[in-house]
Amino acid sequence: MTYAHGRTYYDADSHIMELPDFLTEFADPDMRERLPKISYAPGGRSYGGLEAAMTRKAHAPEKVAELVALGDQMISGPKGYFALGAFNAQERSTALDMLGFSRQLVFATFSEGIAFYENRPLDIRYAAARAHNRAMAEFCSRDPRLMGVALLPLDDPGLTIAELDYALELGLKAMWVPHRPCGGRSPGHNDLDPIWARLADARVPFLLHVGGHPLQIDKAWMNTGRPVPTDWLGGGENVRGKDMTSLHHNVETFVGCMVLDGVFERHPQLRGGAIELGAGYVPSMIKRLDWVAEIWRKSEPELAALKRRPSEQIVEHMAFTPYPYEDVGELIRASDSRLYLFSSDYPHVEGGRNPLGRFNATLAEIDEPARDRFYSGNFAKVFSLAA
Repeated sequence: MTYAHGRTYYDADSHIMELPDFLTEFADPDMRERLPKISYAPGGRSYGGLEAAMTRKAHAPEKVAELVALGDQMISGPKGYFALGAFNAQERSTALDMLGFSRQLVFATFSEGIAFYENRPLDIRYAAARAHNRAMAEFCSRDPRLMGVALLPLDDPGLTIAELDYALELGLKAMWVPHRPCGGRSPGHNDLDPIWARLADARVPFLLHVGGHPLQIDKAWMNTGRPVPTDWLGGGENVRGKDMTSLHHNVETFVGCMVLDGVFERHPQLRGGAIELGAGYVPSMIKRLDWVAEIWRKSEPELAALKRRPSEQIVEHMAFTPYPYEDVGELIRASDSRLYLFSSDYPHVEGGRNPLGRFNATLAEIDEPARDRFYSGNFAKVFSLAA
């Protein structure tokens, strides 16, 4: 039996664990030497024993057999590079057979740090996005269940349109954009409207994802006069407890600007998602935006021109992935069942050892149509999939 069964499951978050040459192998020749290789040993945790697998770009046959033998418990087994299908497309198809997900979004793990990092030269950022998008399209090309997510910097609108068109030609199914003001612009800036229009026309969503903005809070917040804690990987590059207090702040600001700047009003077919950023903030965000629009419409003409309340726009145009430890039933009761998406985060450890078990427990009192929306229906809406 597969891990997921009994209904249709669309997984809104999974990852490829990039090999060191993931970008350089697919880079334009004149940029190949300027792009950094992927570092696959972050956070101080050892990745020893993977050297042979890295060279052959696949796990050894005996390791594959060992992972396949886990059956419907595979998701609770090895994570990261050690997981089945972490970096090999054929293995990923086998993993999907065992997981039982009918579709699965595939995001980068490390490449976005190169394509989105503001301190890198602009040509490096767009070259990294181009190389990533080719590599991601290649990884997902053999299995229609795998839906590759492109990287799309927004700093130069002209370059962004060119990369967007190229990513669409490659067949990538969504565009990951950084959730920050890019090039000194709000996401509702006139210069970015052609990008939103192109996505709306193509029925391809934009996605916001953890990593699209720095994970850590300012170092001063960590200064207590006592030792600074490590992150859960044993280093300091990943999320720590205090970082979680505000991880969602920038995505909340980005979504709020999209609404209040009228982007969804101008592009009624545009859809988007906020992935691996939690969803506990969503009920309060939509309430806050409603009263912001109501109060400030008296002094801001653009708000007065909105035809729909912000909450109505967000329900229609956006969806969000809760963390496995969040109570999805409570979120639905506090807002709307059309807002939330199932995700596994495979093969990342943050997805947990049994995400379905944890989500199902919080949905025990929720009706069946709402459960179906969480596990597949809302995903189908965002991606304009046939029912």
